Amino acid sequence: MLDFSQYSALTFDCYGTLIDWEGGILSALRPLLTAQGVSLSEESLLETYGELEAKQEAGEFQNYRAILRGVVEGFGERYGFAVNEAVRNAIVDSFDRWLPFPDTVEALARLGERFSLNVISNVDDDLFALSAKHLKADFRNVVTAQRVGSYKPNLRNFEVALQTLNLPKERVLHVAQSLYHDIAPANQLGIASVWVNRRQGSTGAGATPSANAVPNLEVPDLKTLAEFVERGAES
Repeated sequence: MLDFSQYSALTFDCYGTLIDWEGGILSALRPLLTAQGVSLSEESLLETYGELEAKQEAGEFQNYRAILRGVVEGFGERYGFAVNEAVRNAIVDSFDRWLPFPDTVEALARLGERFSLNVISNVDDDLFALSAKHLKADFRNVVTAQRVGSYKPNLRNFEVALQTLNLPKERVLHVAQSLYHDIAPANQLGIASVWVNRRQGSTGAGATPSANAVPNLEVPDLKTLAEFVERGAES
């Protein structure tokens, strides 16, 4: 178990950790693909999304709206359907309807009593603002891909976050669902991490590429993390 008393700041991935990212992706893409006569299992859809998004983010930097449009275009190319402007914006237009996991809001409130709450996210500033209204948390710092000019797992996103926090890395605990985007780069930089394994019991890697990475702690959800923290404070 981690000694939570040594940390003063938590940094969170947002999408997949706080916000039900895969649920949002499915809600946007399932109707689109069905209308085009494309039938994919949930796993195949999510894995295709993860592959196409990672490919988009690995190229020259573009904002996340463009990444999401590029993902839809990638589906069109792969499955042979035309992508007009309305189709191209299907994921972007659904963004403000992506909701937190059931445990997120309460857990953030509990964790905020002991730590400063911060975000490191592969997103644009204005898109995060749409999600922030659902999260109802007082985030001290929000470091977006738009601000940094790169996407996780690029180490620069974490380096900029550490500079922004103005804390030694030993005082920071990173909390995230993606081994690929978050836990692996945290390992590289020597930042302690908690893997929120939201896909526990599911098959495949979902919408994130797989990666070999070792967190300091694994939990199934944020509620469990909050309980561990509170237990540690009482002992």
